Amino acid sequence: MNVFLQIPGNPLQIFATNFSILHSFFFRQLCYIKKKGGMVLAKYSSKINKIRTFALSLIFAGFIVMYTGLFFRAHPVVVTLFMLFGLFFILLSTVVYFWIGMLSTKAVQVVCPGCSKPTKMLGRVDICMHCNEPLTLDPELEGKAFDESYNRKRLQK
Repeated sequence: MNVFLQIPGNPLQIFATNFSILHSFFFRQLCYIKKKGGMVLAKYSSKINKIRTFALSLIFAGFIVMYTGLFFRAHPVVVTLFMLFGLFFILLSTVVYFWIGMLSTKAVQVVCPGCSKPTKMLGRVDICMHCNEPLTLDPELEGKAFDESYNRKRLQK
């Protein structure tokens, strides 16, 4: 009996196996909607985590595009185009990861009053990465309800 992982030869089976892994990952990562007091509120996430999740989704999109190219094995040019297009998604995610890494080094690091853990803030308002506590450095916004629109430049005037 072979103890190694056996990879099925059919591209559809490979895709289905990887899709179930991706689905379970994204099911946890997507912003879900929850009801609170009759109102429907979207779960917020810190800006840095949103951008990192976007970059990760670009990687998975690149893999899905590459797997799609396997369905056209009879046409090498089409397979090559799908592989290059998938590689483009992966390279784009690398650029996004590099950009958010550089942005993260310039972010203001604060200690969350809710969980007492250090977190990074981008903009006037953000959310703690650990406990989703609304944070602000602007004294005018202190005590107001959290709204991501406070970060827009046209509202700062």
